[in-house]
Amino acid sequence: MAIGSMLRPRWLPQKSFPPYAYLPGTKPHPVRDPTGHSYHVEPIPVAAEAPLDSDAFLWGLDLFNHGYYWEAHEAWEGLWQVADRDGPLRIFFKGLILLSAAGIKIREGKHAAAVRHTGRAAALLRRLMKVRDRAFERALGMSPVALAEYAEAASTIPASLQPTAPGQPQPVFNFILGSNSRVRPSGPQRRKSPL
Repeated sequence: MAIGSMLRPRWLPQKSFPPYAYLPGTKPHPVRDPTGHSYHVEPIPVAAEAPLDSDAFLWGLDLFNHGYYWEAHEAWEGLWQVADRDGPLRIFFKGLILLSAAGIKIREGKHAAAVRHTGRAAALLRRLMKVRDRAFERALGMSPVALAEYAEAASTIPASLQPTAPGQPQPVFNFILGSNSRVRPSGPQRRKSPL
């Protein structure tokens, strides 16, 4: 089954996806180009408290799960910036940002860069296994270590990408981020194993 055909939930269904998923060289840069989809658009405000329940985090999940990897990176970067410099939240968000970057590289067909990004993301996510609080596991719907394994597998097994029009989002990971126990998602929530 193709990756794009998995049922994917929405965490913020009231928020519309951008008109295109940015890949370098295919569409206008979202924030630097006046015709970009996020030019002069204010990001979702972020606060250091309760970041895993924030709209910014949930918006990042929606974007990531639906193949908007550059946009997911942007959503999570604000959370990364306000997290304690040496704290586990900063490590968590950096891992997700690197995983988003890997999604872009997979879509671009840049295998070496994808492997590098997924390896760095996996190393960061594995550092979180010492955190006793299970907040990361609840937020992801899986342990950070499981996500690290899925990420590495995704970079070694070529994604079965379908031809798309330039700018069309295309999920490249065979997993879905987000807890099954949240009350906010809409849409189906069936998970598929990445293997």
